[in-house]
Amino acid sequence: MSWPVQGTMMIEPTDSEFRDELDRLCDALISIKSEIERIANGEWTQDDNPLMKAPHTSSRVVSDYWSSTHGRELADFPLTWTRDCKYWLRFGRVDNV
Repeated sequence: MSWPVQGTMMIEPTDSEFRDELDRLCDALISIKSEIERIANGEWTQDDNPLMKAPHTSSRVVSDYWSSTHGRELADFPLTWTRDCKYWLRFGRVDNV
C-alpha cells in the first residue's frame, strides 16, 4: 500500500496473492466504507467511532475501562471471519497520520 496522493490509498495486489486473501481485502474495504457511511449519517460521531479508535489492540479490548460508544464486539470482531482468524496488534497507531 502507498499514499501517493494526499487523501488517497493505492493498493496494488500481486498475482502471488490467493483469491481468498483478495476477497478478504475487498470485504474489509466494504466494511470500512459502511463504517464511513454510519459516521456520515450521524449514527456515530466523528471523534468516537471504530475507525478513529482503530486499531483495537487486545489489551484495550480486554481492559476494565471502555469509553467508546461502539461496543467491544464490533471493535474486536468487525467481520465474521475475524472470529476464527484474528491478528492481534501489539500497539496502537504509530504516527497517527
